[in-house]
Amino acid sequence: MRCRTAAPAALLLVLTACATGPALENRGEVTAPPGDSRHLMVGSAGFTESDLLAQMYAQLLNQAGYRTSLLTVANRELYEPALESGQIDVVPEYAATFADWLNARTNGPEAPPAGSPDLATTMKALRHLATPRGLTVLDPGRAVDQNAFAVTAAYARRHHLRTLSDLGASGLRVRLAAGDECVQRPYCEPGLKKVYGIDITGVDPKGVGTTQAKRAVQNGQDQMVLTTTTDATLDQFGLVLLADDRHLQNADYVVPVVNRSRAGAERVTKALGRLNDVLTTADLAAMNQQVDSWRRLASDVARTYLKDKGLVK
Repeated sequence: MRCRTAAPAALLLVLTACATGPALENRGEVTAPPGDSRHLMVGSAGFTESDLLAQMYAQLLNQAGYRTSLLTVANRELYEPALESGQIDVVPEYAATFADWLNARTNGPEAPPAGSPDLATTMKALRHLATPRGLTVLDPGRAVDQNAFAVTAAYARRHHLRTLSDLGASGLRVRLAAGDECVQRPYCEPGLKKVYGIDITGVDPKGVGTTQAKRAVQNGQDQMVLTTTTDATLDQFGLVLLADDRHLQNADYVVPVVNRSRAGAERVTKALGRLNDVLTTADLAAMNQQVDSWRRLASDVARTYLKDKGLVK
């Protein structure tokens, strides 16, 4: 997923020192009983949504009687080994993305993808990869941050579009505003052509969900933009999402990942699992908007949400 804010240099040096995770000769220790540290370090990847999730995790754990600290490390190459080593105890992740990352780290960059559009298949693969590293992947909830495609509301009305299948059946020629990697990624241009039969005439390399990309669609320079399901700014540009009705995108559901030896206790699982009952994709989008557009603090937005849902006092 996205990573923006850098960690302090001193912290990076500390985390780099332990970046190998558990030594091979110690991998048998992952079968030891799960630990229950009283003080838990909650990690964030440094972008708004990760900050919000980390804040909610910390506040739920506080409610359950734990002391928590928060740490931002905006680089998975650093924070995942720190999670293995116990310098970070809990982190919010995305099921398919994390499965693919661990798979590449374990089996090499050319390994077949571990993530898929099917959540059950993705979770099975993710847990298979995470467990030997001393990590426990808790259950996902309903919230998902997937790649998504948007067009202007006027364009959708004019051509009777609600889904990507509708767009493919329309025969319309579509210029797509996206990242330059879109021309090769199977979920992007190749997948839109193969799965939906959409006539992509070209990719305008303006980034994923950037203001520049959205404006290009808004003014008619491009017809569609690659963004995410938790993008809270679409209304500002008069854009609407087209449903991924044939499930091209992978199952990037939000999942908490914990260090088993320090945060594998049932009490941690229960505390974080309470969020699964309430948090939706729309909720995440609304909270992202409060931070990014309204300039509210992530900690305040998270607390207000949890209070409104009756999860914290």
